[in-house]
Amino acid sequence: MTTLANFWLRTAIYTGSNARALVPDLFRGLGAKRVLLLSDRGLEQAGIVEKVADIFRLTTHGMGPELAGIFLDIRQDAESECVNEAVRYAREVGADALLAVGGGSVLDTAKGVKYALFKGLRDIKEAIPGGLRYESFPQAQFMPIPHIAIPTTAGTGSEVSPIAVIYNEELRLKTNIINPFINADVAVLDPDLTVGLPPKVTAFTGMDALTHAIEALASPTATAITDACALQAIRLIRDYLPIAVHDGGNIRARSEMLQASLLGITAFSFALNAIPVHNFAHAYGAMFRIPHGLANAVFLPVVMEAIPDLYLPKAKLLAEALGIHDHGQGADVLLAKAIERIRGLRDDIGLPADFADYPITAEQFAATIPAVASDPAAVSFPMPPELIQAIGERVVKLAVEKG
Repeated sequence: MTTLANFWLRTAIYTGSNARALVPDLFRGLGAKRVLLLSDRGLEQAGIVEKVADIFRLTTHGMGPELAGIFLDIRQDAESECVNEAVRYAREVGADALLAVGGGSVLDTAKGVKYALFKGLRDIKEAIPGGLRYESFPQAQFMPIPHIAIPTTAGTGSEVSPIAVIYNEELRLKTNIINPFINADVAVLDPDLTVGLPPKVTAFTGMDALTHAIEALASPTATAITDACALQAIRLIRDYLPIAVHDGGNIRARSEMLQASLLGITAFSFALNAIPVHNFAHAYGAMFRIPHGLANAVFLPVVMEAIPDLYLPKAKLLAEALGIHDHGQGADVLLAKAIERIRGLRDDIGLPADFADYPITAEQFAATIPAVASDPAAVSFPMPPELIQAIGERVVKLAVEKG
């Protein structure tokens, strides 16, 4: 047992409607001159990229900083080749600063670009040959590349986390860089940019945030600080995720979900240890390209039932955060009620309980067992093959039968 803990949230946070208008001045304060905007084609079509780019045209008046370029070819899961292409483009246009506007894939791509530029890499895979690169302070070095992130989904919280998740296409593996300087210098939480998010995407990104919070709460290395963040994230998600899904234009709900996402990943990042739900979600997501939040939503209650000992110590706190009254019940009863409340929330926001929409053959299912066991997320909490198989059978049974 150790009393050593680390909590280092180095990102400044600006929150509120139209907070994006602050971005040029924030970059000016960071000393940026030529900013590369990173986003994706979907946000371009939704008009979000233009809204952000226009701020530079309307406010800088030739006083800088200026947009050096816009890179939009970012695909699901922050593919390593996307990172490499963006790095090449950043060098071509002489960018000295990064502005990430998007969901987790865009935000993680920007982190990979920042890391590669700082390290002089041409291929981000060189940094993560084994699937995980962990660099801690004081060995980790400050990266003097001004970096602002504007999340357009409320799920990953990647704008403030010290973790970049990069998909390795060759290995079909989600790899991780953990570094206290890889996250953005400033996060701008502007709910106006999330109101057009489709209900289904709102739902599964919200469940990603809930999974972060619950895995942080259950972590053997949780602290009072991470518990505070995790519990408030759970409360906010309980109250505001259904509203955000069913009334996407509700600015209050969108704003609270952005903060819940940030709190959830903050707790997760600094309590990081046993994360079996993410272990499964990473492996299945990499193999079958299941959206990360959806994978977490499906696995969360199943894993909690299969590994109750991990969640029982904080069952009372979890139940209270989910709005369940204690009445002197035992931890096992409260945990069961919490799991049912999570299933009820998932049903309310219209998400499935299995992967029937992603047909998986028996042969493919057999390959998931070593994939889960070898995923970088399994390092701190390895699971026996029999348990991995039993959990998998709960969520792919219908898909295997259809396959």
